[in-house]
Amino acid sequence: MSLKIKGWRKIIKWSIWSVILVVFLVFLIRIIAFENKYYNEKEGSERAVATLNTSSDDLDENKPSEDEIKVYTVPPDRPRYLSIEKLGIVNSRVLPMGVNTSGELDTPRNIFDVGWYEGSGKPGQGGTAIIDGHNGGPHVHGVFKNLPNLQNGDTIKIERGDGEVFLYEVVENISVSLDEADKYMSTAAKTPEPGKESITLISCTGEWSQQRDTYLSRQFTRAVLVEN
Repeated sequence: MSLKIKGWRKIIKWSIWSVILVVFLVFLIRIIAFENKYYNEKEGSERAVATLNTSSDDLDENKPSEDEIKVYTVPPDRPRYLSIEKLGIVNSRVLPMGVNTSGELDTPRNIFDVGWYEGSGKPGQGGTAIIDGHNGGPHVHGVFKNLPNLQNGDTIKIERGDGEVFLYEVVENISVSLDEADKYMSTAAKTPEPGKESITLISCTGEWSQQRDTYLSRQFTRAVLVEN
């Protein structure tokens, strides 16, 4: 009799564990299915504002104070400030930048600063200066959020380290898919009007991809120097 009781206890025990395992597997499958559905729904949508705090390694979303902007200096022949009146950008600091380990242009840590690629032209020297900036951070819009709103004829002002100001007029403002952006860089690095000095502003734009963790387009704004 006792043997039969022990046998039933083993059967009941394994039955309970089997039910627990099945419940766990069903729960896991539902989580995977929900996550996949979520990413598919978010694919192509604009990135939502995050509610989590960012770590010290993430972007700096604190707008520089007027004092911090005033004391910022660069060598005399390099760009110091960028201003675009139409977009409400006034004296955004221009930081020298190189390329990262992936061969892509670096961008400033602060989303209100812009980056000047050191391998590109300098204001007043006849080349093409390449300047990039952030669309936004996890919580707020960045300096170039509204870059797509610029139209031909709008002006961009660059102040150099020695205080000399250069005015550029927009002649082209286009959005290029992420997959085509690298190819377009060779065009962006040249003047749109032969014989004229120019600048090219670059930023992320378009739809947000959860799966690729980036925007699916790049904005290229090209402008030529307005002769005094």
